[in-house]
Amino acid sequence: MSLSKKCVDTVRILSAEAIERAKSGHPGICLGAAPIGYELFADFLNFSYNNPKWDNRDRFVLSAGHGSMLLYSLLHLFGFGLTKDDLMNFRQFGSLTPGHPEYGKTIGVETSTGPLGQGLGNAVGFAVAEAHLAAIFNKPDYNIVDHYTYVLCGDGCLEEGIGYEACSFAGNQKLGKLILLYDCNKITIEGDIKTSFSEDTATRFLAHGWQVIRVPDANDLTFLKAAIERAKAETERPSLVICNSKIGFGSPLEGSADSHGAPLGAENLAKTKEYFNWTEEPFEAPADVKEHCRRIAERKLVAESEWNKLFAAYERQYPELAKQYKQFMHGYEPDFSDLFDCFSFDKPEATRISGGKVINEISKIVPNLMSGSADLSPSTKTELKGNGYFSPENREGRNIRFGIREHAMAAICNGIQLHGGLRILCSTFFSFSDYMRGGIRMSALMNIPVIYVMTHDSIGVGEDGPTHQPVEQLVSLRSIPNIKVFRPCDGKETVSAFVSAFTQDSPTVLVLSRQNLNQYKTSGLKALAGGYILSDCKGTPDVLLISTGSEVDVCAGAKEILEGEGLKVRLVSMPSMEEFEKQTPEYREYVLPKAVKARVCVEAASHYAWYKYARDYGEVIAMHSFGISAPASVLFDYFGFTKENIAEAARRSVANVKKG
Repeated sequence: MSLSKKCVDTVRILSAEAIERAKSGHPGICLGAAPIGYELFADFLNFSYNNPKWDNRDRFVLSAGHGSMLLYSLLHLFGFGLTKDDLMNFRQFGSLTPGHPEYGKTIGVETSTGPLGQGLGNAVGFAVAEAHLAAIFNKPDYNIVDHYTYVLCGDGCLEEGIGYEACSFAGNQKLGKLILLYDCNKITIEGDIKTSFSEDTATRFLAHGWQVIRVPDANDLTFLKAAIERAKAETERPSLVICNSKIGFGSPLEGSADSHGAPLGAENLAKTKEYFNWTEEPFEAPADVKEHCRRIAERKLVAESEWNKLFAAYERQYPELAKQYKQFMHGYEPDFSDLFDCFSFDKPEATRISGGKVINEISKIVPNLMSGSADLSPSTKTELKGNGYFSPENREGRNIRFGIREHAMAAICNGIQLHGGLRILCSTFFSFSDYMRGGIRMSALMNIPVIYVMTHDSIGVGEDGPTHQPVEQLVSLRSIPNIKVFRPCDGKETVSAFVSAFTQDSPTVLVLSRQNLNQYKTSGLKALAGGYILSDCKGTPDVLLISTGSEVDVCAGAKEILEGEGLKVRLVSMPSMEEFEKQTPEYREYVLPKAVKARVCVEAASHYAWYKYARDYGEVIAMHSFGISAPASVLFDYFGFTKENIAEAARRSVANVKKG
């Protein structure tokens, strides 16, 4: 037996043992795709186990994240710090080897994967970032940014719609340093895929503009190596390497869906070890395998050393460019102190228009910002003016045309952000955020600061009707942990929302209006607190009016009516519930004193988020249905978003408090 084959078998057995010990997991892909993983790590991936975040490393994405134990076994053998105990604690509480790869938890994991197809989109984002940064910083004889992105997927990733979107985009962009290794075993949870996925995958990818290479047997390491070398040689097209494999290879469950998502079982594991002539103690790799992998990993350290020498020479030759590269890759604090002075919001204006102005000003302060949209930048106003569009002919372009591919757009943006060196913003209409939710959720789960600009924020969209009028989207996104949603009421709140997005590490959704909104002298930086007193009264208020976005203006009209009747009214703007909840209890009590029980919460969206602020005696004026196709002004009247209706709700709330 060759030593390389012995290494592959070691990956198989370690993975199967860990899954058996955990009593859960996915052994099928680990047994079948082990040759692909080993070949990549041994002969292709440039990495440094001493510096796993080395800028110029190759990126590897396990899009088929259920095969996590395959990745953990490879990281263990190639020196990334995962120990025998870590493998033994697979899927256990607090371990470094969770059920699916998690970014930020396990060294060597480039992105969190599991929802099928997300990793494909992430990998496309890595390739976009590499191409863009290379165009900015590389000089003749100084290829400072020069690495590949490899992604391993199965049938499931290619069945998901996001896979079509991402791979179509990648082919159109000619991302030649993206290599997709397709573990083609034709089995999913329900069994043979012939009843659900019978298309000619090779022809599909040729139509996408990819190079397609076939590996008849994934166990043939020589053929596999030649295929990947051929993929690397093609720099004008991304490459698909179709690796025909057998799920559960070497086990009694080979070729069966029974090996997909459940341990082999003790008896079948024993027979699998017998098939591979395995005699090692549990969770032990053969000594010659450990030494072989150690030597490979040590040889790979040379690549980082050579790159460091190259960068030192580059720094001498191009000192300003090298300084900028370091700022891009390792971060700097943008100075937004003068940002408010750049704008004079002195007339009614849609916050999408305000947002476009802010984005373009910020692009001067944040030179590594890229912006893209799902074919809607003329409406979302997110184009970075004068900065060109990223394309095969213009890799320096800072704008990205994602096409009408919202789900892939979110996943690609996650990859761009994860790559390092860039900030990314993307946009679409708010109602279409539903198509992006999987990617937005992954941004939040990984705690990466992707910025989502969602315009046409409410029934104010008007004549386009209920398909385009978001109602439930605000509460839906607010329910995702670790994300902040901003719905500003004017231009200055919009500036604050963007400042918050660019100065914190979590993802942000900015929800902006289509219709013009009035401007407020008292808004501004206070909006960074998420909620604040926009307009107050003397003494203790009789009633609180709490609102966001365009409805703040209607509340201001209701405040005038109520004050004319002798009531003391405090108007609170609440552009971001998440940021408000982060404030101290003292601040929150100052803005929304518990003693003031009469309250009216107003938002032209679902009512569910507002009851915690309305409390026992408050009223909520919000949407309880979908919208209707009609002019916005008609809809606001019809659904009760009028100053008169809000004033009447305030009177009822005051009366209810008095009744006790």
